[in-house]
Amino acid sequence: QLQLVESGGGLVQPGGSLRLSCAASGSTLENYAIGWFRQAPGKEREGVACISRSGGTTDYADSVKGRFTISRDNARNTVYLQMNSLKPEDTAVYYCAVSKYTIENLYPDDYRSWGQGTQVTVSS
Repeated sequence: QLQLVESGGGLVQPGGSLRLSCAASGSTLENYAIGWFRQAPGKEREGVACISRSGGTTDYADSVKGRFTISRDNARNTVYLQMNSLKPEDTAVYYCAVSKYTIENLYPDDYRSWGQGTQVTVSS
């Protein structure tokens, strides 16, 4: 059974960087499109970035375009989210999940096998 574990979160100052990792066990990630999502207190979960099974196609929420980069290493069974120029509004719990379908998108309802999340806090 596929399980995902996120790591790499923490406290960072505005303008700083973090790299999140999403490691899989129980199945190979190369069979799935993957998404990164986040949820801030009192807000709905929102899509941040997604990547196709091959890694050749990516998409981003407008709020993170040009600052975040999603990538995958199928040999390591891991997907990454590089986050640069972080802002206080990026503060949230970040989750990864696999798409229920063959295509990637930013809609949480189209994903399953959610990890437990990793907290990202951007504050001075």
